[in-house]
Amino acid sequence: MKTLYLARHGKSSWDDPTQSDFDRPLNARGEHDVPRMARYLLEHDVHPDRILTSPARRARSTAEIYHQALDGIFKEDDRIYEASTTALLYLAQEAFETVDTLMIVGHNPGLTELTNILGDAPIYNLQSSGVVGLQFPGSVEPGNGHRFMYVYPKMVDS
Repeated sequence: MKTLYLARHGKSSWDDPTQSDFDRPLNARGEHDVPRMARYLLEHDVHPDRILTSPARRARSTAEIYHQALDGIFKEDDRIYEASTTALLYLAQEAFETVDTLMIVGHNPGLTELTNILGDAPIYNLQSSGVVGLQFPGSVEPGNGHRFMYVYPKMVDS
């Protein structure tokens, strides 16, 4: 059994209009929501073997918080930033050659699209700080995943 968690980065700051998309940090809401989500995941026994993150500042900050709470091998992967759904699928399949539980921290629309391609229950939009959990009884292939988790900050107690 393989388990994949897709985690969208926390809300990002748009305070500096000259700042590149890549360098945008978490805003106050993101800094509040991500630790709450990390506690929720820990309380629900989420322990990824590996956490792969986009190198974008807001995603990396989100992944670092998850890493501190959930453990697992932490690795930045340049392929996640602005990745196509196909690229994200290949990245996950590659990681599953050596791990059973994987978390990818990244961006939309790729994470929402990957959820909908892999899983049995589509979502409209993976919200900021939201996490989807998919389990695969066999290979990690389109349509082969069972979505067992979809949680975002408004669903988690303050």
